[in-house]
Amino acid sequence: MTDQQITTINPFTEAKLQSYPLMTVDQATKAVEDCHKAFLDWRLVSLEDRAEKIRAIGQELRNSKEEYAKLMTEEMGKLLSDSRDEIDLCAAICDWTADNGPDQLADETREVMGSRKGIVTYQPTGVIYGIQPWNFPLYQAARYTIANLMAGNGILLKHAANVTGSGLMLRDVIERAGLPKNLFTVMLIDHDTSEKIIEHKLVRGVTLTGSSAAGRIVAAQAGKALKKTVLELGSNDAYLVLSDADLDLAVETCVAGRLYNNGQTCVNAKRFVVVDAIYDKFIAAYTDAMKQVELGDPTKDGTGLGPMARKDLRDGLHKQVQDSIDKGAKLLCGGEIPNREGYFYPATVLDNVQPGQPAYDEELFGPVASVIRAKDDDDAMRIANDSEFGLGGGIFSKDEDRAVELATKYFDTGMVFINGFDLAKPSMPFGGVKNSGYGREHGGFGMKEFVNIKAVTLK
Repeated sequence: MTDQQITTINPFTEAKLQSYPLMTVDQATKAVEDCHKAFLDWRLVSLEDRAEKIRAIGQELRNSKEEYAKLMTEEMGKLLSDSRDEIDLCAAICDWTADNGPDQLADETREVMGSRKGIVTYQPTGVIYGIQPWNFPLYQAARYTIANLMAGNGILLKHAANVTGSGLMLRDVIERAGLPKNLFTVMLIDHDTSEKIIEHKLVRGVTLTGSSAAGRIVAAQAGKALKKTVLELGSNDAYLVLSDADLDLAVETCVAGRLYNNGQTCVNAKRFVVVDAIYDKFIAAYTDAMKQVELGDPTKDGTGLGPMARKDLRDGLHKQVQDSIDKGAKLLCGGEIPNREGYFYPATVLDNVQPGQPAYDEELFGPVASVIRAKDDDDAMRIANDSEFGLGGGIFSKDEDRAVELATKYFDTGMVFINGFDLAKPSMPFGGVKNSGYGREHGGFGMKEFVNIKAVTLK
């Protein structure tokens, strides 16, 4: 990004893709006002009619699947198959929202002491401003957009600069689906202008997906203006491999969980906490599997790992790996920047990971696995919770009932996957605790984050 424009770069070829002019402050202010005007009409549309428009967005995503997938892969380097999966997920979110939104947001009648009855109604609040990252160029934007369109709100999107084209394509998809112009608006702005948007009187809520540091800044800005926020922040998801785990399943799943989306996912499996009884067998098999993963063209079938999204991200990850090794971690594979075009980093495994190392304490947002030895199952849970983050995690155990008990009662995180790795599901809540943020999306919860839950009482 320069002072006047945004330029996108293909991380595989390092070639320039497109340049987009930044909005002036006056243009950005008018965009907020135009979105609010569109909202004033949209809020009066019935829940059922909103749902049908949401369903049409899903169909338009399917119609645009190959074009959209190609653009996402060009902009941030994810495997083309992962880009297609992302579009399928977002279309499914549209379907689930259309099927369930009218019931989730329907008025409720309640008995009220001393009155004839009470009505609880979920009314839209206005323009919601989303600041979103690059790792899922469609999903990160769609996740809050679809829920809030269903709720009747207007949407502003400040997308990560390197996936600007993907944000603009979502706007085009939404308008082709028949939604009003300006109801979903992409803001091509810098950080200084973004702060002015948060302060704008017509903006009623702010949602951010990003780092914990960014979350603190945005939450402070929004809090100063008394705006509600939803934050989905960093993570360092722990996957517990307990003494009775299916070792083959655990190894296969933990490789996929670490490398999905080129290792750049908030809910990637990142820390592998393995009990002493099976540690040596696990790490030998896991390291061998990671060594087999080949770097390559993300548009080609069979490529194991594409490039990271930006050079600075790749270089920052490498520094975390080197710092961890300097502080006692043992490198078992990977860990070197390849001498080739593109922002590649190999599948990497670190052993002897201990507190005080970046590989233990920090989020490694790339294809690097931190393997940590635990004395037993109880110690594994202690290590899993020994983190400032709490977004997701996993448990491998053949005793499913015990795994469920550990997940529900002891795992201090927002989401837990048992004997598998998964991403978001339209019907299940998504979000974290601790420094991973607050608020929930999906499963109907996101529709109610930015509504006025209004009480109407009839005497």
